[in-house]
Amino acid sequence: MSTLLAPLPDSGRFAYSPITRRADYCWPNGARLAVYLGFNLEHFAFGEGLGACIGPVSPQPDVLNYSWREYGNRVGAWRCLALFDQLGLPTGALINTALYDHCPELVAAFAARGDELIGHGHSNAVRQGDLSEATERELLAACRARIAECSGTPPTGWLSPWISESRATPDLLAETGYQYTLNWCHDDQPILMRTRGGQPLWAVPYPQEVNDIPMIIARQMDGKDFAQMIVDNFDEMREQSRRQPLVMGVALHPYLVGQPYRLRHLRRALEHLCAAPDAGEIWITTPGAICRHVDTLQPR
Repeated sequence: MSTLLAPLPDSGRFAYSPITRRADYCWPNGARLAVYLGFNLEHFAFGEGLGACIGPVSPQPDVLNYSWREYGNRVGAWRCLALFDQLGLPTGALINTALYDHCPELVAAFAARGDELIGHGHSNAVRQGDLSEATERELLAACRARIAECSGTPPTGWLSPWISESRATPDLLAETGYQYTLNWCHDDQPILMRTRGGQPLWAVPYPQEVNDIPMIIARQMDGKDFAQMIVDNFDEMREQSRRQPLVMGVALHPYLVGQPYRLRHLRRALEHLCAAPDAGEIWITTPGAICRHVDTLQPR
């Protein structure tokens, strides 16, 4: 075969598998669609590093964009928290450990609800794919230890800031005690990934479409249209899930959906999820619970 037609490099983490040819199973109590909220609680270094932008990037210190993001921690997250309480919705709270220094009461409020705390780096201004393997390993272990120390339970899951990985990230996650990653958006079911040491690591689906940053910031979608996207995605996946079990995540950031006019539309979308007919088909849960369930289905 010509080298021009040689197979392309792939990640080596999983084999191709069409979703139409998988074994059937159910979520707890016979549910068919697992739904979770991935709620990103983030902190950004002042005067340096990466961050989403509401306006043109300015020379540092970029007060416009820093203060807009900080609105999420001071106001938006608390408004969203009240909405989640009102609807009785659990969250998977994605935690930058810098929040324990900056606003520990915010993390404590989610922990007090019994929400799952998920590792999400130390600061969202830093990409871990830029780190050496030794430094990345240190980051993963330190974040896990800090969450355990401050909130009582070590996280079992991880989402990299800006979904940035090195080639060793899945291996390092498994080696430092994590059971699943949210970095990969390649499927609607949890997929077991290969790691160099053979430790299991699940890829739990995390959305890059039903996600307020790419939709509202990159595509400049209005809040009411993003809310309708949540509704439409849910309704379609509910129908699809009658044929096979599926996972639907909704990725939210409080500096975006915690803005009052967007929060009103988010409320409508989440009320729709909670009021769905055939509610027994729906499991509103957390990524960690999804991981634990599929792990019990694996042969030992």
